[in-house]
Amino acid sequence: MRLNSYFPSLFLGAALACGAIAAQPFSAAQSTAGQDIKDAGKDTSNAAKKVASGTKKGTVKAYDATKKGTVKAADATKNGTVKAADATKNGTVKAADATKKGTVKAADATKKGTVKAYDKTKDTTKGAVNGAKSGAKDSPKPQ
Repeated sequence: MRLNSYFPSLFLGAALACGAIAAQPFSAAQSTAGQDIKDAGKDTSNAAKKVASGTKKGTVKAYDATKKGTVKAADATKNGTVKAADATKNGTVKAADATKKGTVKAADATKKGTVKAYDKTKDTTKGAVNGAKSGAKDSPKPQ
């Protein structure tokens, strides 16, 4: 009979032990949910930092590439401008030389033409004078 007196205590102790064991997963689940929220917040924060870092790196790369391209374009423009100026200078010198040669040729031709015209005029004038003299000799004298 002694067992009968201990039975309710034994039953109550077993029930409490089982209840504690059964309640443990619920309390662990609650602390895990809170921890999950904290972890999610940290993960979000870390992801935002990584995105910001990636954005910064991309922006710096783009800036550097733009700067490099701008410097390269400026150098190419400078070189092209110098080449164009040199070509223009050379073309201007060639044109001036050609104009000079053409002007000299024209002046020589004008000189030759003027000398030729002078010689013809001189010959014609001599012919006219001589013709007038001989015509005056041959003409009948007025009576």
